[in-house]
Amino acid sequence: MSDLNLVKDDQTSWPALVDVLSQSFAAPRILPADHEKAQACLTQLQVTASSPLGAIALNSGGILLYDGWLRIYGGSPGPDVSLPSIGQVNDFPERIDRTWAPTGGLIVAHDVLGGVFFLNGLRRGAGRPGVPGEVLYFDPASLKWARLRMSHSEWLDWCVSGDLPHFYEGRLWPSWRADVLALRADQGIAVSPFLWSEESRALGSGIVRTVASMAAILGRQFEAARRKGRHIDRAFGRYPSTSPPS
Repeated sequence: MSDLNLVKDDQTSWPALVDVLSQSFAAPRILPADHEKAQACLTQLQVTASSPLGAIALNSGGILLYDGWLRIYGGSPGPDVSLPSIGQVNDFPERIDRTWAPTGGLIVAHDVLGGVFFLNGLRRGAGRPGVPGEVLYFDPASLKWARLRMSHSEWLDWCVSGDLPHFYEGRLWPSWRADVLALRADQGIAVSPFLWSEESRALGSGIVRTVASMAAILGRQFEAARRKGRHIDRAFGRYPSTSPPS
């Protein structure tokens, strides 16, 4: 499919998605796109702008939900809040490479605790369940992939449905929204003892939360999963460390 055909279908999908976001209770923040970078990302993705994945890539530098608890990646970086693009997180080629495609799947979002939302590709990866086109969640508490049994468009609907806080029941704390709002998007909340530890489950409200880089949070849980013998075929995202915006 030509680059022009990838873009020209963007007539209704993005305005419809913006309308859904504007009516949601998820406190969405749509980051502006760098259109040159976003179009290059769409070309590398090889999806049309009529799909939700393509519409987000072409038209945004990412979407923050629930005051930044959930970070959905766009086609260009969001430098004002230090959010990388979907291409950076998934380690796309630096220049458009028409022989390369993300057949193994895509990381489409992270949450502030280091949870990974992953869109299954045509090629199954080691240790990942589900079917092509299904969104999975890597749970930092269990260090396992969980099937959500949703397509990407169904997952987006679920994200803004107001049900997301129930998904994190037991992991939210009284000041979570204010604490998360104060973060840059390249930062997350590190929990001590680690979420996957027996001590963390036993302590309950006694755990300590500190601000840490997303790169550090994701790196620690990747190594913990490997130590537990999980079959992980790739890292949980290439999350570049960036300086705070001036």
